[in-house]
Amino acid sequence: MTDYCFSTQIDQPIDTAIETLKTTLMSHHLGIVSDVNVAAIVKNKLDEDMSAYRILGACNPKMAKSMIDQVPQAGALLPCTIVAREADGKTVFDFMDPVVVLGIANNDTMNTVAADAKQRLEAVVIDLEAL
Repeated sequence: MTDYCFSTQIDQPIDTAIETLKTTLMSHHLGIVSDVNVAAIVKNKLDEDMSAYRILGACNPKMAKSMIDQVPQAGALLPCTIVAREADGKTVFDFMDPVVVLGIANNDTMNTVAADAKQRLEAVVIDLEAL
């Protein structure tokens, strides 16, 4: 565990786990807006194999817009990043802590959105751990 993310794992293969994550995020008014398959890129560009590793971007458009309207540069800190990776036959999700990351902007609007986003992501973790 680091000071910039929090994690959980579920006993599902990564593709199934990501679908479970998407459904859970949607129940908290969040969605996946980007999906980078790092393992596939490494295989394609370096011809090297690695365990499944995907970087997912989670977002709530209303929250993102409120920040971007206030601070146009806020997009450089969006979306909330979630890493999905395989470990010991399970899928681990590492969630970016939006309070830490967006806190670097030192902006009241961004801090409010970050707190809301963190609360939602923590609720997602609770739901995933209840599976």
